[in-house]
Amino acid sequence: MPQKNFYDVLGVKRDASEKEIKTAFRKLAQKYHPDAGGDEAKFKEISEAYETLSDPQKRKEYDQLLMFGGMPGAGGRPGGAYSYAGGPGAGGWSDIFSSIFNGDGAFGSDWAQGFGNMGGARASRPQRGNDLSLTVDVSAEDAFMGATRKVTYRIPSTGEQQVITVSIPAGAVDGGKLRYKRRGEYGANGGERGDLVVTTHVEEHPLFKRKGADVTMTLPISVAEAALGCQVDVPTPGGATVRLKVPAGTQTGKTFRFKEMGAPDVKRRGRTGALLVKIEVEVPTRLSDAERRAFEQLRDGDTRDYREQVNRYRARV
Repeated sequence: MPQKNFYDVLGVKRDASEKEIKTAFRKLAQKYHPDAGGDEAKFKEISEAYETLSDPQKRKEYDQLLMFGGMPGAGGRPGGAYSYAGGPGAGGWSDIFSSIFNGDGAFGSDWAQGFGNMGGARASRPQRGNDLSLTVDVSAEDAFMGATRKVTYRIPSTGEQQVITVSIPAGAVDGGKLRYKRRGEYGANGGERGDLVVTTHVEEHPLFKRKGADVTMTLPISVAEAALGCQVDVPTPGGATVRLKVPAGTQTGKTFRFKEMGAPDVKRRGRTGALLVKIEVEVPTRLSDAERRAFEQLRDGDTRDYREQVNRYRARV
């Protein structure tokens, strides 16, 4: 009794469309995949069939072989049962496979070049599955502190949905990568699964900005506070509060550094970045009558030359 061909293995007709072949494979893969308690040998058989019939060139070459009496049994290896014993030419099937293994295709170099990838030892080698990727949205607070997320994703070859708990490390950065081994696409011919690569998309914080493990923030102060000096309680990404002493005469752009008050460093375990506080002196856009008189009095009594360098340059030109 002759062995089944690849169409029989997938349970489709010879003129099946690409969509019908893919649908048939997915149903069988879900049923027979070893990770789901299925038959490993059967899964290997349907994987080999799908590998050939899903590729237009390989399928064309396979169909042409079938026209001459059939192929070796499912899997395409020599030594199975043949429905056409003699085959074309004096050498029969032995010549065909000799041509294949010599790299000339089934019937010479002008036909079925590259067919050796479909059958024989190369097709039966274990092939690792492709890596899969997905993106997880993370709030700025969770990125600072760390969190977990349950994520559902789909395996393309079978259509099945899988759930994984993603551990977002403290200090996670926007665009960071988390790799989960053997949670990607299924392998072929007994090959291991690919990996699942999770990219973290960290939302912007209304106050803090990230520079790796360092965290920056802008601290507004008034003109009077800048001139006279002040003390301000400043929040940190970790939820604590530090007191900043702003010296009298502090200018816009002055930056104060608090060591180990930033975010955990995901690249260097045990290290925490700094918190950088940048001063911004805010000038009021509206003044009361009393405020205006006070500012005018300050202006009239101020004899400092704030534009000395500008005036010196202007005098030269």
